[in-house]
Amino acid sequence: MSRYTGPKGRVNRRIGMLIYENGGASRAMERRGNQPPGMHTRPRRPSNYGKALSEKQKIKHYYGLGERQLRRYFDKAGRMKGNTGENLLIICESRLDNVIRRVGLTATRPQARQGVAHGHFRVNGVKVDRPSYMLRPGDVVTIRPQINVLSLYRKIIATGVQGQGIEWASLDNENLTINVTGVPGASDISLPVDGNVVVEFMSR
Repeated sequence: MSRYTGPKGRVNRRIGMLIYENGGASRAMERRGNQPPGMHTRPRRPSNYGKALSEKQKIKHYYGLGERQLRRYFDKAGRMKGNTGENLLIICESRLDNVIRRVGLTATRPQARQGVAHGHFRVNGVKVDRPSYMLRPGDVVTIRPQINVLSLYRKIIATGVQGQGIEWASLDNENLTINVTGVPGASDISLPVDGNVVVEFMSR
């Protein structure tokens, strides 16, 4: 899957959960609930293949991954000790764009990805423009010291954006600094998805 640029509300309704958090997508879920998109769509029991594909799509849309990128993460997770499904999701949780969203510095993950791609963030004083950059314990994420960039993120925080709860990284609202103090564990995974089903699906 290339970067998805279509209607976000359609994806939320198809998958049955709030994958995209922007206002339009959220309102679409509120109006129509979990009813799949389409005029003549009837609820039907999905096949095992359909369930597995849906779980995989959740990961791709939620973390903004392409097919090849997800495959690389899957291969890396398979070489790590422990449960491959959990390892896959922990790798995704360690991404720079995900951490920026989870501590509450942006309102959505796409917004975080855009900020990183535009060079707004530095890790340990070095500019990083790859949203997929993996954060490690001891890393410090700061914002480029430019008035308009700093003002942008102060305005986002002022709107009352809520973080999603994360114990291994914290946001200093005053200095707009993220301090990474640990590594995510299985309990820190924010996406409700069956990683084992995804592993079985991708192992075929």
